Amino acid sequence: MSAEHGHDSAGDPISEAERDALARAISASPSYRLAYEDQDFLTSDDLRPLRLQLELLKPERYLRQHNIHSTIVVFGSARLQPPDQARAQLAALQQRADEQSGDAALQAELARARKQVEYARYYDEARRFAEIVSRHFQQHQRRDFVVVTGGGPGIMEAANRGAFDAGARSIGLNITLPREQAPNPFISPELCFQFRYFGLRKMHFLLRAKALVAFPGGYGTLDELFETLTLVQTGKVERMPIVLVGERFWRRLVDFEFMVEEGMINRHDLELFSIVDSADEAVTVLQTFYQGVPPAQATGTSDETD
Repeated sequence: MSAEHGHDSAGDPISEAERDALARAISASPSYRLAYEDQDFLTSDDLRPLRLQLELLKPERYLRQHNIHSTIVVFGSARLQPPDQARAQLAALQQRADEQSGDAALQAELARARKQVEYARYYDEARRFAEIVSRHFQQHQRRDFVVVTGGGPGIMEAANRGAFDAGARSIGLNITLPREQAPNPFISPELCFQFRYFGLRKMHFLLRAKALVAFPGGYGTLDELFETLTLVQTGKVERMPIVLVGERFWRRLVDFEFMVEEGMINRHDLELFSIVDSADEAVTVLQTFYQGVPPAQATGTSDETD
């Protein structure tokens, strides 16, 4: 036996205790773990392609099991609050500000709270929109136009909550972030997923998408909106309704006419989206596009989603 194992020759006797110790060392070695049970191996750089594949396959398997045919993607700010919560926060801050009138930081916080009250109506609009489409298209076990969100708070919570109000299912595609994002409580438990990779999460947003509805939001909302516009513009994704809810917000945030005037987009590119101001108007855009009948089956025709 080799000196590495503590013996100089093959003829040296080995006690039962030594044999047991050697066997335990083998069993404890990372190399002996089953590959699919080896977390160190699975989280290594070499296994990134497999992890990407798993993040594609797992949600797809669940969505097929639950017969999800088509979805409506709802985006918007995670920061927006329900109206009652926004008003309560403003009242509490106003009381503090009355007592500490010279506090500049408190005045800035108060201004933000007033904005929260102003934008809280979009929480209600997102909730109402999701309730309308879910109640209409998930009757009799149908799984069309199922609401899918990023799974977090704010507008995402409102949309999942609207489906919940209708007694319908909805999907949440959560993502691991430095500040952990917890799923909102209104997602259907069997349709709540967690992603590590933004790229795979983006694919799942669009694989079954038959509409995208964007409420006021920040970088994340703009990222998803403009990526979808680009995919539709370039023919990588089939044409679908893209609806921006909140006319004052969107027309000030993005000067689309300026983009046309400067030759950065064509005028007909403005037809790729609609700007409305309410849930009812957003529903009308979808009804007009699909003539009240959603596609029977998602058929992702593009290289981007295939």
